[in-house]
Amino acid sequence: MNRCSWTGDNPFLIEYHDREWGVPLHDDQRQFEFLSMEVMQCGLSWLTVLKRREVLRSAFEDFNVSKVAGFRDTRVGEIMKMEGMIHSPRKIRAITTNAKAFLQIQEEFGSFSSYLWGFTGNKTMEYPGHADGGIVIARNELSDIISTDLKRRGFTFLGSITLYAHLQAAGLINDHETTCFRYHQVRVETV
Repeated sequence: MNRCSWTGDNPFLIEYHDREWGVPLHDDQRQFEFLSMEVMQCGLSWLTVLKRREVLRSAFEDFNVSKVAGFRDTRVGEIMKMEGMIHSPRKIRAITTNAKAFLQIQEEFGSFSSYLWGFTGNKTMEYPGHADGGIVIARNELSDIISTDLKRRGFTFLGSITLYAHLQAAGLINDHETTCFRYHQVRVETV
């Protein structure tokens, strides 16, 4: 079975790729989880974050955005002491800050997914040259626009590059390689 080359033969990456990455995501709790994982990934490998996913779920109340938005600063110290946690108080605080901004977007747009998908007209975007490996990028105009708007709304640790990774993961951009079995599945799911 052909997959995107970034998975290699690593079981964590293969599982994530085959079940989640690039599949159109419309569930707000999962959106918040993916965004938070992207925050934690800054400066680290994606594999590091995936291996700590269960610790992150435990630390952030299974990414229940309402609960995380209510975290007090003392919670940062408790999370930092958790075995297997990524030790970055700035990232932990960013997730709490982002939870508050996330709730404001839900209130304004009905859901975070409605807000986010509104930037693409509720369609998965595909850019010429990406899927065939001809063009490899880490950000684009769409991620620049959304990142700027999220920052304006109070989000932190979500620059354009991090946002682009989220758009790929949440299926707003189909960046599966054309030889990957998921490429055509994602295209069919979005039609």
